[in-house]
Amino acid sequence: MRTIVIDNFAEWRALARKLILDAVRPDEIQFADNNGQQTLFGQTINANDLDGASKSDSNTTTADQAKPLRVPREFLSLAETVGYHRSESRWNILYRTLWRIVNQTPQLLKITTDDDVLRLAKMEKEVRRDAHKMKAFVRFRKIIRDDEEYFIAWHRPDHNIVRKVAPFFSRRFKAMNWTILTPNESVVWDQQKLVYGDGVPRSEAPTGDELEDLWKTYYAHIFNPARIKIKMMKSEMPVRHWATLPETEIIADLLADAPRRVEKMIREHEGFAQTALNVIENRTELLQSLEELKQIAANCTACDLHTHATQTVFGEGPVDAKIVFVGEQPGDREDIEGHPFIGPAGQILNEAFAAAGIKRESVYVTNIVKHFKFTTSETGEPSTSGPAPRGKRRLYQRPNAREIRCCRPWFDAEWSFLTNANLLVCLGATAAKAIISPNFRITTSRGTIVESDYCPQTIATWHPSAILRTPDSTQRQTKMNQLISDLSLAKAKSDTSTSRLV
Repeated sequence: MRTIVIDNFAEWRALARKLILDAVRPDEIQFADNNGQQTLFGQTINANDLDGASKSDSNTTTADQAKPLRVPREFLSLAETVGYHRSESRWNILYRTLWRIVNQTPQLLKITTDDDVLRLAKMEKEVRRDAHKMKAFVRFRKIIRDDEEYFIAWHRPDHNIVRKVAPFFSRRFKAMNWTILTPNESVVWDQQKLVYGDGVPRSEAPTGDELEDLWKTYYAHIFNPARIKIKMMKSEMPVRHWATLPETEIIADLLADAPRRVEKMIREHEGFAQTALNVIENRTELLQSLEELKQIAANCTACDLHTHATQTVFGEGPVDAKIVFVGEQPGDREDIEGHPFIGPAGQILNEAFAAAGIKRESVYVTNIVKHFKFTTSETGEPSTSGPAPRGKRRLYQRPNAREIRCCRPWFDAEWSFLTNANLLVCLGATAAKAIISPNFRITTSRGTIVESDYCPQTIATWHPSAILRTPDSTQRQTKMNQLISDLSLAKAKSDTSTSRLV
């Protein structure tokens, strides 16, 4: 048996493709991390030396080597995430799964009881959870060097996720010089590029500074006593991270003050007791499809909007769509019929699609908020459940920040299934602020390709309803032309983006 030493997912992906085309069976090969340790058995091969070693005992022709190897896109997404897991067995499980998909069971990932599929799903969940915790628990401390400010943080992740999460911090703290230290790997951002290096022990990280007092004040402000469950808090914020989290020093005082703050929250209605994420995470089985996610969303009661709307209006479109459109919320017609963008605004969008050369059936269309928010009179008379009573019109109301925050996990879950999407279009200011930045302005920044936390190619444009509400016909036509232009740009960018192949 040959052992191949590799460094990262990109290298494994290239090697796996070569080995599959060379018909190398999983029991003939094993992968090992390049950690400097020697293997006890078998022939050890460096990744750069694989060409001769893999082809020497193969009957594969040159034509076979050149042909593309297509596998389910969900496997590629799964494999990339699992590649950050700390278990050295991950590469071998991934290769064995890839071999079985290509040579035995193309629909293997749908067999959720399969041992390999179960193990990969567990690894993926562990990596995603660890990445989420790194984003939540990293705390920068300021140091002054040569009269310049630098920010340093130390974090101990469970998995090798520094390279997965570092781009997030480079976007979030773009104008800062910062360093994140971990035991296995570290990363430096100089406001231009990310540079990776060796890990360091906790002792080499700075301790306190004046930023800690600011963070404690912020944490005390966002602390939600109505949702405190000590056991769950320790699960979500493991005690081993507490040494680097300044807010843990004030948790005892905050808990003591919790009853008074709960009473105040009830009185002032500051927030909802749960979000859509609670509804999703209450499931014990792993979600398998968008359709399954849609069925769960149909019963969402996380915020108050469900009490007045007729039904949840979920996204629609092919799971392999390359372009995803996200608006604000369904309207009156959408709420009654249960489909997004089928009312007057939907007709405008369809016209723009046609003018831009986009087939609606080829794209995925959804909203950040899944229930219709409305009043039944110009004076703001409270909503009534379902369609408006006789003689009354249901008038649109903009969802507030609490409602958007509560419903947003549904879109997060949708996006996780849309693995073929290479471009995200925000229709209107509400979607753009939720997806791109709270400071985004449609009037000044629409029509520009930017990078968001969801997609490297994200663009914002007018919501079709904004065109309908424009009274001046000249201005209305100008906005329509801009919408068509933005959609044409989105289509061109999406068409020129390469498909993901193994």
